[in-house]
Amino acid sequence: MTDVKAVVVDHSSPDRLAIRSVPLAPAYRDEVTVRVRAISLNRGEVNRAVRSAEPGWRPGWDFAGTVEEAAPDGSGPAKGTRVVGMLPSGAWAEKIRVPSEAIAPLPDQVTDAQAATLPVAGLTALHALRQGGLLLGRKVLIDGASGGVGHLACQLAVASGAIAYGHVRNAAYQAMVAEWCGERTIVAPELSAAAAFGPYDLILDSVGGSALGAALGMLRPGGTCVTFGVSEGPGTTFDSGTFFRSGGTRLYGLILFHELRKVEPASQGLAILAGMIARGALKPRIEIEANWTEIGAVARQLLDRSFMGKAVLHVS
Repeated sequence: MTDVKAVVVDHSSPDRLAIRSVPLAPAYRDEVTVRVRAISLNRGEVNRAVRSAEPGWRPGWDFAGTVEEAAPDGSGPAKGTRVVGMLPSGAWAEKIRVPSEAIAPLPDQVTDAQAATLPVAGLTALHALRQGGLLLGRKVLIDGASGGVGHLACQLAVASGAIAYGHVRNAAYQAMVAEWCGERTIVAPELSAAAAFGPYDLILDSVGGSALGAALGMLRPGGTCVTFGVSEGPGTTFDSGTFFRSGGTRLYGLILFHELRKVEPASQGLAILAGMIARGALKPRIEIEANWTEIGAVARQLLDRSFMGKAVLHVS
């Protein structure tokens, strides 16, 4: 069994994350072997790694790299193909084994760094927007519009023909969101400020707490609120009368890994997103690029919410 270097939880490290040698298990029949070139960080995995995971746990969802060995059963891309993909954990490593349905080939126009931003953030945005059905001419409100998921959701909504509104709490992020939402960028401490521009056919909420409560009162008849985060807090109160009297309104809880099991494999959505980057229809906001040896420092910045968009680390 070969050893490779990977990011692991290490309580002896000041940042609780360290690069160590770990065994690389043999590939299953449907697994390709990928040499990882770039990874990106998501708050959920970093929060678990730094605050609750047991020593030795290997975080890592998002990666981009090159196929070194094709899957033994012949599925998936051939050796030498540049790919983007995701794992439930353990993607932050020099070399990984990945189910062929969890990766997609990359067009030449898409860089490794751009691709690495797509799996969790991009697929979450894609699946959340799909809950609204045909979005052409529909009003869509996106909370946390400057974040990893939010900034991609704004662009995907606009590309779908939606009338997209983006909400941010910090005026410093207004110009960024206005690149896609223009004058429909809402800057206010509370999401309730967006009520003046509603009601909405679809609301994407990654904040929870008071934001979710406000969102449930701003839906038009038949509208949907998709919730997939609780950065403000897990509990909320809302006006149930306003919610049900609108008629046909719906609250949908989205967990990406459930969508990938029940709706479609990651490979399909990743191919769509990578193609949009290649055509210039989607542009990930990469705020930080560094070597993966900086994993601890960048993880702290992510948890402190000290940057917009995404952080990408290059594996060398």
